Amino acid sequence: QVQLVESGGGLVQAGESLRLSCAASGIIFGVFNMRWYRQAPGKQREWVATITSSESTDYVDSVKGRFIISRDNAKSTVYLQMNSLKSEDTGVYYCACANPLRPRGAVDFWGKGTLVTVSS
Repeated sequence: QVQLVESGGGLVQAGESLRLSCAASGIIFGVFNMRWYRQAPGKQREWVATITSSESTDYVDSVKGRFIISRDNAKSTVYLQMNSLKSEDTGVYYCACANPLRPRGAVDFWGKGTLVTVSS
């Protein structure tokens, strides 16, 4: 059974930092591309960042220079370091994994999410 379990969310003030973690089980972690998505209140879920199995990274423009995605294959865990947080970063953050052979944008499994609230 595949599980993706996010942690690290919370309430912070604008300008502060948080680090999210996503622990995976039930998959061969090292071969999967890992992604973070978020959903702000009243909005659709949006892609935030990707780290491939070869550790290439990509980010949505709104977080470039502030967020860093990383992975520890030995721990089957992906991280999202979020710096200089803004109120518009508020939302539920979801971890997802994707087999790199799947079509671009496809997701194989989702976590249940962790809430990040940034107060201004």
